Amino acid sequence: MSYAQQMTQTAPSKAPFDMAALTECIQACFDCAQACTACADACLGEQDTKMLTRCIRLDLDCADVCAATGAILSRQTAFEPAMARAVLQACARACKLCGDECAQHAQHGMAHCQVCAEACRRCEQACNQLLSSLAA
Repeated sequence: MSYAQQMTQTAPSKAPFDMAALTECIQACFDCAQACTACADACLGEQDTKMLTRCIRLDLDCADVCAATGAILSRQTAFEPAMARAVLQACARACKLCGDECAQHAQHGMAHCQVCAEACRRCEQACNQLLSSLAA
């Protein structure tokens, strides 16, 4: 059992989410933040960093958005649905942009971009799933 799952189960206040979807989203956000940070670093180690400028920027921006989203979703006391919707929408969009960019570089043999693209897709899906749960 993950810490995110343990914390959502033991919190005295409960956000109006499907708890399994909430836990998955928190984990996906933090995993994606790590993957994007590592991908940006790996891009800096590549031969042609100028060609990877957009990828690095999107990696770093996505990592920040994902980390913030995971942190905000981890706080359930005095939950604010409008804030949750805003960060989930922003995170899903950041993951889409970053995932699309990394997928392009993955086609040219950059394995770290493939891993990052997969993490971004998982996080985008988790954010959208949680948004659906909140709307219901």
